[in-house]
Amino acid sequence: MSRIDETRPFHPVRIAVLTMSDTRSLAEDKSGDALAQMIAEDGHVLADRKLLKDDVKAIRAQVEAWIADPMIDVVITTGGTGFTGRDVTPEAVKPLFEKEVDGFSVIFHMLSFQKIGTSTIQSRACAGVAHGTYIFCLPGSTGACKDAWNGILKWQLDNRHRPCNFVEIMPRLEEHRRGS
Repeated sequence: MSRIDETRPFHPVRIAVLTMSDTRSLAEDKSGDALAQMIAEDGHVLADRKLLKDDVKAIRAQVEAWIADPMIDVVITTGGTGFTGRDVTPEAVKPLFEKEVDGFSVIFHMLSFQKIGTSTIQSRACAGVAHGTYIFCLPGSTGACKDAWNGILKWQLDNRHRPCNFVEIMPRLEEHRRGS
């Protein structure tokens, strides 16, 4: 169960949001809007936000740029995790992962199953770490984004969450590069 230690000061995380869509514009991006709103409501910083077509090279290039940016701690993508020919987000992003966060997909599917039943099997939601940056690839539906944020990310991106969270280990994600 999620527990917040109110005796600890909150540390906001800088988050970039990338939406994949061949049919929508940024003005019509309800999933990206929902993520941006939840990020702000929970005290984090929306560091950047973009919308791209479903194109492996463009997606990978944008995520790589954010990974290289020291002002971005987390990348959240929305869209392109299904099985159609246009759904290419995992193919674009997974090769960048140094480590996969396998449990993210498991927990996401558990939460999703409670709402949409076996239809959750049609999502290839995934997560990983690359060069000290967390990356979470979510489905394009607003409901899926809300489920992932409220059920997982809200808690794991809060440094006060106990017994552990992603934020408290951020300084150690790159220790292998420093020779520690």
